[in-house]
Amino acid sequence: MDQRKVVLVGTGMVGMSFAYASLNQNACDELVLIDLNKERAIGEAMDLNHGLAFSRTAMKIYAGEYSDCKDADIVVICAGVNQKEGESRLELLSRNAKVFESIIHPVLENGFCGIFLVATNPVDIMTRITYDMSGFEWNKVIGTGTTLDTARLRYLAGDYFQIDARNIHGYVIGEHGDSEFVPWSQALIATKPIYDVIKDNKDKFSLSELEEIATQVRTSAQQIIKAKGATYYGIGMAIVRIVNAIFQNENSVLTVSSKMNGEYGLNDVFIGNPCIINRNGVRSLLELSLQRDEFSKLRDSATVLNECYAQLDVKK
Repeated sequence: MDQRKVVLVGTGMVGMSFAYASLNQNACDELVLIDLNKERAIGEAMDLNHGLAFSRTAMKIYAGEYSDCKDADIVVICAGVNQKEGESRLELLSRNAKVFESIIHPVLENGFCGIFLVATNPVDIMTRITYDMSGFEWNKVIGTGTTLDTARLRYLAGDYFQIDARNIHGYVIGEHGDSEFVPWSQALIATKPIYDVIKDNKDKFSLSELEEIATQVRTSAQQIIKAKGATYYGIGMAIVRIVNAIFQNENSVLTVSSKMNGEYGLNDVFIGNPCIINRNGVRSLLELSLQRDEFSKLRDSATVLNECYAQLDVKK
């Protein structure tokens, strides 16, 4: 990992938000852009290169081919199709599964043996598809999961409690979607449980307002889409955060989408949960001490994902 090489597949708004954030944070030494629209990839690479003089990096950026995956450390997948009017979730998934088949097979055929990082939605299912198609070890296939949702939670909770978001220790877990939830029993301000903070400050805070925060977290993507058409800056930065954790061997805890291997009694499903991330990908999953209702919510979320995945015809 002396020369940190990333291949980005998909130069849409999410992919290029990641690329731009990578340039500004010096996330890698070499960034390769691949897109079905090769001319767009070339233009995006040119645009980024023209900003190198203003950055603190000598990153090599260029439009490439799948052959460039051979010696890459990480392949980031942001490619996918948009949902058509009147199209069901399953129909969208089926089309995206075909897109991933056209990506993952040529990546593997060119000798890639690094880490897959998936951002395409619905990310939990697309990550599982990548795992099945690639045949990689489970720890080498990661989805962005609820990393962005967790960042949204910390921002909103920090604003509510008037505490720096970096000192809010709470997580959003489950599906990156409608069935995600906040296990408030696990949330802390510094080392003090949020439930205790509310108990000691009943005149300022309430449990009902916590649930309003959780709802805002869950619906914020729809609000952004309604206002500007799509979300991309936040997820772009979330991808960079995961990439940094891998390259810097941080052993950081991030709520990525990873394969359950018996945790919470779940197996096979990819779902957002706190994981320790280092240069090998997912070192391990942290199994939280959930309350009964929280455990039920996680199981329900896993059921939603399993039922949806079971309807797909994934070619391994």
